[in-house]
Amino acid sequence: MAPPLREFHVLAKPAGAACNLGCTYCFFLSKENLYPKDSFLMDDATLESYLRQLMDSSPGPQVEVSWQGGEPMLRGLDFYRRAVALAEQYRKPHQKLQHTMQTNATLVDDEWAAFFRENNFLVGVSFDGPQALHDLYRVDRKRQGSFEQVLRGWNCLRRHDVEVNVLCTVHAGNADHPLEVYRFFRDELQAQYIQLIPIVERGTMQTIRFANQGWGGLKGKDRPLYRQQGSVASARSVPSDKFGAFLIAIFEEWVKRDVSRVFVNTFDVALGSWLGQHNSCVVSPTCGASLALEHNGDVYSCDHFVEPEHKLGNLKETSLQTLVGSERQRRFGNAKSDTLPQYCKDCPVLFACYGECPRNRFIEAPNGEPGLNYLCAGYKAFFTHIDAPMKTMAALLRQGRYADEIMVAAAAAQAAAASA
Repeated sequence: MAPPLREFHVLAKPAGAACNLGCTYCFFLSKENLYPKDSFLMDDATLESYLRQLMDSSPGPQVEVSWQGGEPMLRGLDFYRRAVALAEQYRKPHQKLQHTMQTNATLVDDEWAAFFRENNFLVGVSFDGPQALHDLYRVDRKRQGSFEQVLRGWNCLRRHDVEVNVLCTVHAGNADHPLEVYRFFRDELQAQYIQLIPIVERGTMQTIRFANQGWGGLKGKDRPLYRQQGSVASARSVPSDKFGAFLIAIFEEWVKRDVSRVFVNTFDVALGSWLGQHNSCVVSPTCGASLALEHNGDVYSCDHFVEPEHKLGNLKETSLQTLVGSERQRRFGNAKSDTLPQYCKDCPVLFACYGECPRNRFIEAPNGEPGLNYLCAGYKAFFTHIDAPMKTMAALLRQGRYADEIMVAAAAAQAAAASA
């Protein structure tokens, strides 16, 4: 009897590491070194094999077909027309498809936007805040800011009523401006869904100089393959304490006026933790269910670990289901728990964090124990700060009520303070 299918998610990279931008902090640009003679374009045979196997291997009724890069739009619109048709062809009667793409949006035009809308794509757009903050690191190959092109793409998507969200990286350049960033997304972009992703670039004393030069400005032999190795963080990495303060500042505004109006992924995931749920691999006890697919069919344990030692195989040689369920992948996922420092195990907010992503676990705990998360101090401050309102919202939901009722109490308290 075949083993039961396992829930998993794949980020497919149809143009590999190729990108039309040269963002300073984007170490994924260095992954081109894994395939020095390739065109980085997924061919039709790989596309067909991937989508057929994805449908065959997915246990649940919802199947997410997710495209990322590099810049996935470089693969061209006809490729995605074929992808949508193939996904529909191989979809089982009980399966419902959700197509998603993460893009820098600089290539979006009316034809692309109409296609996204027609096929109900969820499109994530990379934005780092208002222009002055966005253009610090999100630059093109000539080192010019990309804000105006991204905004044009965003507006085109909105004009065509495409479902969109914002992915904002938090780094040394924007970490001191949390409310400016949040209010820009909420008020000017009218974004309802926001992801906040910390930038942490690590290296050894020998390799950190490459990161500090900026990945987008390096080419060929001058841009070594980035690996999750070393205990030194780049100058662009967000400091742990500032990351915590960034989240706290936005949370304080959000919890008073935007609950159920603006969905901030970090806050939604945290609320799940207070309800005893693990809605993201980042805060789950183990991981290993989010894999990466390269343009040639190579499958890696995780999007953050596209490195030779974490290559599971190629889906044209070994089935996707076999790779997902392999002992090697189970060991990768369980290592998150197996290597958790005792300092974390004794932490009162362990349930909300579980050591966060293994890629960031490269500093020492206060007792000298290795494997503490670089962002530990910031996360601990944030989770401690939100404990009371999270308990309130969790209690409301358990009673069959709505989390946004917490804003009524906040408004009453504010009014009482103003009249005192």
